[in-house]
Amino acid sequence: VTSMHIDMSMDARETAAVRVARALGDPTRFRMLRAIARREEISCQALTRLFRLAQATVSHHLKVLTQAGLVSARKEGPFHYYRVHRDALEDHRAALAAAFGAAGRRARRAERVQ
Repeated sequence: VTSMHIDMSMDARETAAVRVARALGDPTRFRMLRAIARREEISCQALTRLFRLAQATVSHHLKVLTQAGLVSARKEGPFHYYRVHRDALEDHRAALAAAFGAAGRRARRAERVQ
């Protein structure tokens, strides 16, 4: 009987990818990010009207998207305006490709051989 040791530690890129995946795993947040991405920027108030959700609910979703690095806020008077960080989306795409793309397949093949 042989034992397999799997290293479960994650580097910063993997940790960020998981944070983004969790943020986008919620259908409302996914649609909200898509709505923000279609515009240069949009206010929390406009998102509340667009999604017909309570302001507190929209704010919570925006907080999660902000913590994942997907959006940033600009405050103007009492309003917050959100815009997408397109580079964060590209970083996430690249992290997924690295984890599950050709490099990932080669690594999994190498693990099976050992």
